Amino acid sequence: MAKVKRQTYTLNMYLEKLKDMDIRSDADVQRLSGAWNNAMTNELIVSVLNGEYIPPIILGQEKNSQAWIVDGLQRSTALMMFRYGNYRVTSSVEEPSIAYRAKVRDAEGNVKIDGCGDIIWEDREFDIRRKSFNQMPEELQKIFNEFQLDCIIHENYTMEQISRLVRRFNFNKPMNVSQRAFTFCDKYARKIREILKREFFIEAKYTKAERKNGAMERILMETVMCTFHLGNWKKSSQIGAYINENATMEEFESLESCIGRLENIITEDLYGLFTSKDSFILFTLFHRFTKLNMDDKRFADFLHAFKDGLCDKEVDGKIFYESGRSLKDRPVIVEKLDILETLMCGYLGVQKPEPEIDLEDALGFVRENIDPFAAKEDIEQYAEVLDALMRKAGCNKGVMEAGNMPSLIGIVAYSFENDIDLDGWIVDYCNRNDSYISNQAENYEYMRNDLQRFIKGADSAHTDAA
Repeated sequence: MAKVKRQTYTLNMYLEKLKDMDIRSDADVQRLSGAWNNAMTNELIVSVLNGEYIPPIILGQEKNSQAWIVDGLQRSTALMMFRYGNYRVTSSVEEPSIAYRAKVRDAEGNVKIDGCGDIIWEDREFDIRRKSFNQMPEELQKIFNEFQLDCIIHENYTMEQISRLVRRFNFNKPMNVSQRAFTFCDKYARKIREILKREFFIEAKYTKAERKNGAMERILMETVMCTFHLGNWKKSSQIGAYINENATMEEFESLESCIGRLENIITEDLYGLFTSKDSFILFTLFHRFTKLNMDDKRFADFLHAFKDGLCDKEVDGKIFYESGRSLKDRPVIVEKLDILETLMCGYLGVQKPEPEIDLEDALGFVRENIDPFAAKEDIEQYAEVLDALMRKAGCNKGVMEAGNMPSLIGIVAYSFENDIDLDGWIVDYCNRNDSYISNQAENYEYMRNDLQRFIKGADSAHTDAA
């Protein structure tokens, strides 16, 4: 008679049963192993070493006591790879430092005892990046081997019944990229969900699927990223972690305030503009509009005009709804924002504001790439110098876009660190360049190398003249 029981094994015992084929991973309809990537394997290993919860392995057992993995094949394979296959945890692991307790030993390796006869313990940490099982301290190897792994065993099943179990337990839908990215945004997850309860998102024309598949949460993370951290734009899979570390509650409150103001002016026919693809661009545009100190209804007027044909007007030979380009690439985002802001300011009859320098982003960039001890006051000084240089050089707007500000500030910081006059170089550089590399670290390196070549050329010319 078929029955179900729970059995707890040490992880070492479970893996030994796999090696000895007491438990087999090749049930007739089971999918093949190796479906996990390194990131998934890393996180499972970290969970074991930290003693965290791992869902039970589901087994089906025939009357002859042969057990088959029903659910848990990828976990089992990953653990086998680490324990016996010399798998090394990759450097991208999210939490590389593992804390553990170890007995204190003397120079001869003997365990130390205190005056009360108790063993002396100490707290240690171990960086598991690029480490295999055999490279871990004995204490962590023991923690791994003795981890308590629950198994749910369906006893006295036929292979047909086991196949049905495999089908049932694997009938699920994994998290998509947006949903997984949101799990990294724990600091602001509750605030994001609160904002999504507002009337705007109830009335907007997002589909049922978009409301369920993480698209709504992604929109708000993208909006904060685009509005306040555009220079450090991250792809969808990385945006949650970046927002969690670098955003502030004030930024989310500013976003909520903007959405509250939009609720008062957006009419039924305008909600269609706010698609899951374009919403973050329009929210960012409205945030910029608020700095013009105009009645919010004027923004609605612009949206009506945009919907009724202004969207087809070219700006520098391009239109907003140009097909075939990914709106997740930072250069495209910057370009589309520029098109929208140019159209908006032209419609409103106001001058388009000069690109603003995000001092916090610039400070982070300078500390990471030029001077780790830079202060905010330094960045403010660099920004003033940059403004004077750009006015003198007459740089085109391609170089002067907001997304290029971190590397421009960086080259000014480099000139301060090395006592270099940028006046001659900046004119020459702007005459030769009308765009920039989207990766700001790479663009800074390109400009620095260009500056060094310019200096060498000037020195050579001076020597020849002498």
